[in-house]
Amino acid sequence: MRDRRQGPEQAVDREVRLVRFLYCDTDGITRGKAAGTAHFAERLEGGIGLTVAMQAFTMLDHLAPVPGMGPVGEIRLVADPTTFVVAPYAAHTAVVLVDMMTTTGEPYDADGRHFLRRVVERAAAHDLAVVAAFEPEWSLARWDEGHLVPFDRSLCFDSRGMDAAAEVIDEVIGALEAQGMAVEQYYPELGHGQQELSIRHAPALQTADQHVLYRETVRAVAHRHGLHATLAPKPWPDQPGNGCHLHLSALDVDGDRQRFHDPAAADGLSETGRRFAAGVLDHLPALVALTCASVNSYRRLVPQSWASAYRVWGHDNREAALRVVSPYWGREAATVNLELKPSDASANPYLSLGAVIAAGLDGVERGLELPDPVEVDPATLEASPERLPTSLGDALDRLERDPVLLDALGHRLAGCYLAVKRHDIEAFAVEDSEFEFRQHRLRH
Repeated sequence: MRDRRQGPEQAVDREVRLVRFLYCDTDGITRGKAAGTAHFAERLEGGIGLTVAMQAFTMLDHLAPVPGMGPVGEIRLVADPTTFVVAPYAAHTAVVLVDMMTTTGEPYDADGRHFLRRVVERAAAHDLAVVAAFEPEWSLARWDEGHLVPFDRSLCFDSRGMDAAAEVIDEVIGALEAQGMAVEQYYPELGHGQQELSIRHAPALQTADQHVLYRETVRAVAHRHGLHATLAPKPWPDQPGNGCHLHLSALDVDGDRQRFHDPAAADGLSETGRRFAAGVLDHLPALVALTCASVNSYRRLVPQSWASAYRVWGHDNREAALRVVSPYWGREAATVNLELKPSDASANPYLSLGAVIAAGLDGVERGLELPDPVEVDPATLEASPERLPTSLGDALDRLERDPVLLDALGHRLAGCYLAVKRHDIEAFAVEDSEFEFRQHRLRH
């Protein structure tokens, strides 16, 4: 299929009338403003103004109390032209992702995209170029007397589920490919109406950018078919949750060598890969505050649900929080990778991926060693391993006690994130559970 990543100049020639300047906010919601093309060159140079308050907004559109993020002050949304795509799902519309800049031209220290870029640069100092892929699950739903219900009742990997969703999936794949995203695998998952469609790995910043565009595409295409696509971690109490597992490996900065691969190791994982994994495992109780980022996330993160509720790692153990994925025959160096399972699409992908890399780098820098692997369902062990936090509040408490992650985020971004998430907790605490499920179905 023809690549529609043509750049701003060609887009005007193709009768694009609006360009959406999009960003992912602190609470994982994609927001933005749109500019007309008549004076688009001016917007490319100077950006679009945005109140500083927007990074303190929650998923319920409440303004969390964050010092310096009120009605006074402005930043600029500055387009990254390399992310420009024509949107296949919206008439005469293009999309560009943005960096947040101060009015004096400096990176805004509450911008998640800037945070990920900083962590990528730090990894490069260790001769590590992290490549990653999110593995999103999402549920197709239809409206029934004012309520969202699963689109179908197909079985896991059921070909009839493929048939039922074929028109939607075909259009999603076409739209993703038109934006330069190569589809890897697709299948109906365990839940009713649940889909899993993954795209190919990419360098870390591009991975997070593509995940934002992926979510936009899936939701918009479903809407065109009169349906609703939700990536909420637990959209319905009686159905399996939607994960968004994160796969990682690393090349050297020249792209010539897989740094996580060692052909002499029994599992193919190099010493660098093991130390990286040990860092992720070491910080995991705090990390989940960023990778499982909503109140709703912790309804999914329970034992024996294949969501990895324990702080353990293993080889192809899908109940372990961190899985060493067995490589494919003949492509061992290219396919060895780590899979983080306590991860879902309520997270801001720049924050979650950046924090995971920061944790892994800490393991590399400190020379951490992995504990013994767990090669059984950890819930069946006589001596239970450590549980991961069981609520967003508990995870935030752990994050506040993790100086490595707080330092990586920086004072401004960490303070903003904690305030927004604490405000979410308070807002959902005064409502019933149905309110929580409904809001997450609609917002994520």
